[in-house]
Amino acid sequence: MSQPVIGVIGGSGLYEIEELTDIQEVVLDTPFGSPSDAYITGLLDGVKMIFLPRHGRGHRLLPSEVNYRANIYGMKKLGVEQIISVSAVGSMKEEIVPGHIVIPDQFFDRTQGKRASTFFGDGVVGHVQFADPVCADLSQLLYESASQVGATVHKGGTYICIEGPNFSTRAESNIYRSWGVDIIGMTNLPEARLAREAEICYATVALATDYDCWHTEHDDVSVEAVIAIIQQNVATARDIIKAAAKKLSGERRCACGEALKYSIMTHKELISETTRQKLAVLMGKYL
Repeated sequence: MSQPVIGVIGGSGLYEIEELTDIQEVVLDTPFGSPSDAYITGLLDGVKMIFLPRHGRGHRLLPSEVNYRANIYGMKKLGVEQIISVSAVGSMKEEIVPGHIVIPDQFFDRTQGKRASTFFGDGVVGHVQFADPVCADLSQLLYESASQVGATVHKGGTYICIEGPNFSTRAESNIYRSWGVDIIGMTNLPEARLAREAEICYATVALATDYDCWHTEHDDVSVEAVIAIIQQNVATARDIIKAAAKKLSGERRCACGEALKYSIMTHKELISETTRQKLAVLMGKYL
């Protein structure tokens, strides 16, 4: 059985796990441009982990400026088969209190088409199953790990992904709540789509930082409030990652690793050599 390689996408600082050894930085170029930053690789209890700050170190990139394709391509090239996304979100439900953890199982798209969120194109057409956008096995493991380390964790829920960088208006926030969503963020949907196309398991550890602006008894969301809660939750996120690493194995029983098996529509003889080389890391076995 092969050893697992776990990818973690989140804020800078998450790779500062005391037990992490053999730490190195890996700088990659991809056919889709440059990733957000250098990848941080290391070993945690013998498990290889690869960390990437989504917005770059120092938080330099807007949600719409993140090169999601390059980030996921780089993870695939480095051998990652499972990605844990750690993300700050707003709570859209009374019972999801700032400081709680949510492991969502659905996404709803409210971005504005500015972000490239597929590897297909340039003469290759494919349609990937996405009804269940996260890996159920990985999500369950993260839920169990969060419970194990004492976090207050909610299993399941819908993450609505907005364009940003502005927070919602009060009217938007209330309409989103009427749709039944649970949390709100700006980044995870492009990642989940691309991870599925790259045949990588993907799941989210969402850190609730605020009540957006819908809750009349709480202050409206602010950067100061978000940062304060994130600082409190970084330690919890690290503990969840450490607990999850001990449970993960190199054997995947989910369907994520064969997501492209029946998805590519284009006849192979019509795919150019340039496109084949561009996509070889992601789907070469099918081309």
